[in-house]
Amino acid sequence: MVRVRAVGITKRYGNVLAVDHVNIEAKDRELITLLGPSGCGKTTTLRIIAGLIQPDEGDVYFDERKVTDLPPYKRNIGFVFQRIALFPHMNVYNNIAFGLKMRKYPKSEIRRRVREVLELVRMEGFEDRMPSQLSGGQAQRVEIARVLATDPDVLLFDEPLSNLDAKLRDELKYEIRRIQRETGKTAIYVTHDQAEAFAISDRIYVMKDGRIQQVGTPLELYLNPLSDFVADFIGTSNFLEGKIVDIEDEKKLLIELETGHRVRSHEIANIADYEVGERVLVSVRPEDLEPAGNASASDVNVLDGVIKQSTFLGAITRLIVEVDGKLIKVDIHGPERFEYTRFNEGRVLLNLRRFTIIKRTS
Repeated sequence: MVRVRAVGITKRYGNVLAVDHVNIEAKDRELITLLGPSGCGKTTTLRIIAGLIQPDEGDVYFDERKVTDLPPYKRNIGFVFQRIALFPHMNVYNNIAFGLKMRKYPKSEIRRRVREVLELVRMEGFEDRMPSQLSGGQAQRVEIARVLATDPDVLLFDEPLSNLDAKLRDELKYEIRRIQRETGKTAIYVTHDQAEAFAISDRIYVMKDGRIQQVGTPLELYLNPLSDFVADFIGTSNFLEGKIVDIEDEKKLLIELETGHRVRSHEIANIADYEVGERVLVSVRPEDLEPAGNASASDVNVLDGVIKQSTFLGAITRLIVEVDGKLIKVDIHGPERFEYTRFNEGRVLLNLRRFTIIKRTS
């Protein structure tokens, strides 16, 4: 298989800097995802890797071979586009076989490859179907089979599920991950959907304004975001301004929040990077807040608020709690969630089970 690297990739469109000195690596057999909002440069980066767009600066490498100036057909890539592009006048078999025929594969080998990839995408028996007879999910499976038939070194996916309904997206994202693992191919996937990225990725590159904001596994990004943008884009977070008032035992930070409450951090490895008086941002996930029972409002890591809204969502009940004029999201799990569906107004003490400290850059 192949290791893919994009080194110092930059692309401008007039005065717009679409991609700004981006460095990306997809290791052999790894699936990485470029994740970010619309217009962040992720698709442009993918197309540069594919050879569909020429960078203004930087280079692309497949293993140690520089492919920056090679056209797509010389890179041996498989590209699954956002829009399904099956030939409408060809049946499934001929759609998949098309690339093999262009490469003049023997008929016996074509039959073997078509049968093999149809089994891989679980579409056996659909050889004679026309594209118009396929559902959206089936058509996307055939599209992936067609790409796999020519045995590319690298798979590239440009938001392949964005035009499907929610249920199909949920099913196919796991299928794409299964197919990538079974084939062992290096893959780069583009999406704006955090849940999609989490389900399939070995590592995720979070992008904004043409730059990489943070790189990590789904767990690393979720538990330790380095900025408020990453914390908010990767799931949902509550943000509370605060100031460090003490460094305890050279291990933990005591922070006074803008709400007047105090919170104590877990042990911090890079404690030397912080100092008393420094302003920081405390990021708290809704599921990391819970009713504090018999706690006191003056206790450390306890917030005192008033429930303003309660919404039952099945697996959770989402509370909106006002804490000193600031609205906080709280997700209640387990049997307690039924009890809290009755709350529309009422005082509540909240325990912060876990939070992330984000250093201010300005």
